[in-house]
Amino acid sequence: MSEDLARQRFIVLQAMRLTGAVFALIGLLVIAGKIDLLPQWAGGVLFAMGMVEMLIVPPILARRWKSPPP
Repeated sequence: MSEDLARQRFIVLQAMRLTGAVFALIGLLVIAGKIDLLPQWAGGVLFAMGMVEMLIVPPILARRWKSPPP
C-alpha cells in the first residue's frame, strides 16, 4: 500500500472520530436543554449517531482496509 493511501485512510478515520464526537456533544447539549433549536428526541438521535460514528464505524473501516497477509 502506498504511503499516500495510508495517509488518506488515516485522515478519514480521524475525521470520522472527530465528527462523531461533535455530533455526540451537540446531542448532549440538546438533551440538556442548552440548545433550544431541536427537540430533546432529536438530541438523542444525534448523540446515538455520534457514538456509532465515533466508536463503531472507524474499526469497521480499518478492518476493511487492512492489507491481506502476505
